[in-house]
Amino acid sequence: MSAAGRLAAWLLPQDCYACGAPAGRDFLCTDCRKDLPALPAERCPQCALPSPAGQTCGACLRDAPHFDATFARWSYDFPVREMILALKYRARLALAPWLAASLAGQFRPQEADCLIPLPVHPARLAERGFNQSVEIARHLAQHWNLPLLVDLCVKDRIIAPQASLPWKARRKNIRGAFRCTQDLGGKKVVVVDDVMTTGATLDEFARVLKQRGASRVVNVVVARTLRE
Repeated sequence: MSAAGRLAAWLLPQDCYACGAPAGRDFLCTDCRKDLPALPAERCPQCALPSPAGQTCGACLRDAPHFDATFARWSYDFPVREMILALKYRARLALAPWLAASLAGQFRPQEADCLIPLPVHPARLAERGFNQSVEIARHLAQHWNLPLLVDLCVKDRIIAPQASLPWKARRKNIRGAFRCTQDLGGKKVVVVDDVMTTGATLDEFARVLKQRGASRVVNVVVARTLRE
């Protein structure tokens, strides 16, 4: 850390978001950073769920999703879960660069042409004032020096909450919710989102992107929900 950074940390210290201990300029103290919820090392390259030897899992082999790969940084557990919820529902926008840096430090997309954040419905955007996926993607675009396409895709339909629905119902619920306004002409697209749960929403979004000409769609998400 530079002399200016050390001075700023001394003048403007903050408490750890997880345990309340002094954390300097970071959101987490050293001990809590060591205890962040890591995902298993061996994961399906397509959906990012645990899979023996890191092979494509049986679910993706039986019913291949429209996206080609998924990179997730953390398991959706404490304190990452609480940080994402604070960004999403309490407008803690200062968390976005930290979450983006945690992704950029471990992964860099190969041969990607652009980043597209998962869109939210205009009514939801008006309610919150921001799209958390856009905020994360904005910083990733800077880390990776890739174009960020914010207005290319829209979510036209407000859907029932996905969390309360089984997998098949989620796929039906989200069908037709997204629209891409321009041809993607063979572009390799990186889709940015905060959390991947079943993957139904990202699968539908990838379907729309490929309909509009995307040659490859890779999901980059902060956290992945693991099956019980």
